[in-house]
Amino acid sequence: MQQENDRAGLGDAQAGTEGAESKSVRTPTGTTTKGRQSALLADVKHLLDARFGVNIRDFLADRQMLVWLLALAISILVAYAAIGFRLLIGILQLPWLGTSSENVASAASSLPFWVVLAAPAIGGVLVGFLLEKYMPGRRAHGVADVIEARALHNSHIDPKVGLFSALLSAISIGAGASVGREGPIVHLGASIAAIMEDFFKLSQGARRTLLACGVAAAVSASFNAPIAGVLFAHEVILTHYAFRALVPTVIASVTAAVISRIHFGDATTFLIPDYSITSYWEFPAFALLGLTCAAVAIIFEVALMATDRLSWRFEMPLWARTGLGGLMVGAIAVFFPQVLGVGYEATNDALQRELPLILLLSLIVAKTAATAISLASRFAGGIFSPSLYLGAMTGSAFGLIATSVFPEIGSSQGLYAILGMGAVAASVLGAPLSTTLIVFELTGGYTMTIALLLTVSIAVGVTQAFLGHSLFYWQLGRRGLFLQEGPHKSIQRRLRVDAFMTPVDPEAEPIHLEDTEAPWLMATDTLERALREFDRSGTPRIAVVSSADPTLVIGHADRLKALNLFNKALIDAAVEEHR
Repeated sequence: MQQENDRAGLGDAQAGTEGAESKSVRTPTGTTTKGRQSALLADVKHLLDARFGVNIRDFLADRQMLVWLLALAISILVAYAAIGFRLLIGILQLPWLGTSSENVASAASSLPFWVVLAAPAIGGVLVGFLLEKYMPGRRAHGVADVIEARALHNSHIDPKVGLFSALLSAISIGAGASVGREGPIVHLGASIAAIMEDFFKLSQGARRTLLACGVAAAVSASFNAPIAGVLFAHEVILTHYAFRALVPTVIASVTAAVISRIHFGDATTFLIPDYSITSYWEFPAFALLGLTCAAVAIIFEVALMATDRLSWRFEMPLWARTGLGGLMVGAIAVFFPQVLGVGYEATNDALQRELPLILLLSLIVAKTAATAISLASRFAGGIFSPSLYLGAMTGSAFGLIATSVFPEIGSSQGLYAILGMGAVAASVLGAPLSTTLIVFELTGGYTMTIALLLTVSIAVGVTQAFLGHSLFYWQLGRRGLFLQEGPHKSIQRRLRVDAFMTPVDPEAEPIHLEDTEAPWLMATDTLERALREFDRSGTPRIAVVSSADPTLVIGHADRLKALNLFNKALIDAAVEEHR
């Protein structure tokens, strides 16, 4: 009996073992199915982490979601700032022109000559007084200052300078100065972005991205050109196309365009007549137009440079300089009222073929002179609108001649005016792609793509061959900043000695330089000067002295640390450009 019970127990045990084995079948290698599933899940998890986790963690570590949200907030603020800027210009020109619209030439042509003379002069006196009293450097800031902030100042812009520059520009344009409104709006947009950057303590890459967002929103809201706003921010401000910066700049540009269209409608800035390319035999004419536009752009830039240089020869109070400049602009406007302000009315007239050839050629000369005088006398404003103006006049005059000489194959005069707008503006700004898109979106004309690209590329190429740089980089060059030399130069000038120096123990006994011929640096010196000093002295270690007491040593600069910092900054810049 006992034996039977033992057999039954053994049978039950075997049955339990068999049941357990049936639940976890062993493979030939001895691994259970459950184990294989766990291993497979672990492999999938590792693969997902390797493929996606690293990118997501990097995305979150750089606070990209915050950057996207800030891009949206910046675009709203910039869009309404641009709208307010345009309205302020209209309010300021209302007392003397009797209109707040952009039909400045028509209004001025019906006024007594002394009003046309006096308004720019009085506005100039006011602008000069405010510049001398409140603006650092006694000048308004614009696009070149945004480029400098991106390259050298960690994207920082004083918001007070941005707001005051916009105010001065509104006064200048409202008084009739021959300047554009895009430069002040771009600087104002960048200033608003800089406020956000400083408040949220963002990384250098994120700061540059938000700076580009402010610029993109400003261009988009000012010209109702969202695609061009994105390209301008990348081409002119960032000087590269970074994937990580693309989404925020698109968010900013599109949002600003939507807000602008809500308030001003979907209509394009310029009224475009019917046009068509009648024959492919016209393309040599388009190439010749590119050469002509390059000549106009070169003369325009040289006139700006020469007039600015000439103005420094005369010593007088700043208010007197701007007042005299305003009087000279008014004198030109007595005969050619089309030169006043941004000149969009005259540009539209050129597009609509409503101006005769002699007047077109005269306005090219008059607008060049009026803009050069306005900027040299320190009126605040940009150069994009004058560039479009000169391009429209040049293209319209060229088209008038071309269609009269070859009427059977010549396209409309309006088409040549559009091509001229893009070619001259791209040459002056040094931004062929974004300018092409701006012309597309300003005019609503996309069917002349090939002709516009050909004309713009030839004009930009010839201008660069003669001048070697855009007007923005010439403005920076006057300040001793040659950023077109490459990113390594801007890094050398942005980084300071205090970023890699080793400070002395503040509790130790003060150290003083005994050898007056020994090399030394200050904490505020640039990395560029430090590397030159290392090379000149041939020493691996240089004393860093106090700015208050040049003999008191406050630290030491190590050559190896300086080179390591420089290499890291170069690598970071390359990574930012390609991600």
